[in-house]
Amino acid sequence: MDPSVTILSQWQFAITSIYHFFFVPLTLGLAIVVALMETMYVASGQERYKLMTKFWGKLFAINFAMGVVTGLVQEFQFGMNWAEYSRYVGDVFGAPLAIEALLAFFLESTFLGLWLFGWDKLSKGVHLTAIWLVAIGSTLSAFWILVANSFMQSPVGYVEENGRLVMDNFGALLSNPYVWGQFSHTIFSGVTTAAFFVMGISAYHILRCHQAVLFKRSFQIAALIGVVGSLLVGLVGHNQAQKMVEYQPMKIAAAEGLLESEDPASFSLFTIVNQKTMTEVVSIRIPYALSLLAYNRPEGEVKGVNELQAGFEAQHGPGNYVPSIFMTYWAFRIMAGVGTLLLLAAAYALYRSMRGQLTEKTWLLGLFPFAIFLPYLANTSGWILTEMGRQPWVVYNLMLTAEAASPNITPGMVVASLVSFTLVYGLLMGADIYLLSKYARAGVEPANGNDADEEEAYWE
Repeated sequence: MDPSVTILSQWQFAITSIYHFFFVPLTLGLAIVVALMETMYVASGQERYKLMTKFWGKLFAINFAMGVVTGLVQEFQFGMNWAEYSRYVGDVFGAPLAIEALLAFFLESTFLGLWLFGWDKLSKGVHLTAIWLVAIGSTLSAFWILVANSFMQSPVGYVEENGRLVMDNFGALLSNPYVWGQFSHTIFSGVTTAAFFVMGISAYHILRCHQAVLFKRSFQIAALIGVVGSLLVGLVGHNQAQKMVEYQPMKIAAAEGLLESEDPASFSLFTIVNQKTMTEVVSIRIPYALSLLAYNRPEGEVKGVNELQAGFEAQHGPGNYVPSIFMTYWAFRIMAGVGTLLLLAAAYALYRSMRGQLTEKTWLLGLFPFAIFLPYLANTSGWILTEMGRQPWVVYNLMLTAEAASPNITPGMVVASLVSFTLVYGLLMGADIYLLSKYARAGVEPANGNDADEEEAYWE
């Protein structure tokens, strides 16, 4: 098999996945935010919450449509670029993906249509139920996809027969310890993404004194959601790091630039590793801190890259079983650093909004429109850590990525599709940003025909 086919196929899958994941977190989080806003409308009867629901729901629908289009290509790649992978794990890996398409995707798509076209046609209760079913469908969609991905990270529930993996315990896939950490982390990341999306657009209108009363309320709701979401992301992320120590020790060793096993283990503040010679160029570390992170106590062994490499060679034969330390190390730090910044920013936003200090003169409010992009940076770096830290395995400790690519495709085929997908996905992302920006700047349509001069008095 031509190794360039594998490398090009990896690039193609990575690029299309990152494009697709640009839309996914906002869909997951904004569905919940919109459902909460409509719940407030139904419970209170206040017209402002209805208009807020319609405004943010319109942006949700735009993002949802783009996510569907970009996601269609993902599953086709398993059969086209990764035929050997599909042959080896298809009996296990295909089941959760099929459930996701047949159950979760059709659930959210069907009820999104009812919700979009059911205003003033369905009763309030039925209409509210529709948007909550959309949110539940989006969440279930993420769950089933992560069941499949978690199998790649920590394979369970299978037996090997005639050179293929066959499912023998479906329940094991659902109880896989890796699933629940990834699932909750992804959902809370989506909630945080939506919160900063709402805060950023609301801040834009507050700064321009445009429908300020309405958008102050949106900002306040999003700030509370942002604090809860970003805090839970951090707590779940801590649990995931501990799962990595247990199930993927090479990933955490690479993420910490830890070449030699340590007990107690130190946490890296700044490390540069020469991966060709497996030597440290620079290493500034905090004693005991990595053991504390891994075991909640200041002692406990964390295995280093060199010992783990020797173990893989003894089990699987000669080869390089170390992921890119540079990419894994810095992806982890970008994710964690931006996540901390998001929590601080959300707490600041909540503090200001609860004190009624949201005006065009509020310090730092002008940064929130730009902060919309921070969750995307954290989400992308998190997935880079998750996927690149698993390399060179496509199914951890069972199948190498080099063994997974299709044997009958050429580098030229992959280059052509790679370029095409990159350009088309780039156009779709541009269209999404344009549409979101256009309708976000337009603001909420005034209720009862109020003009701009009457608007503030109407909302108050």
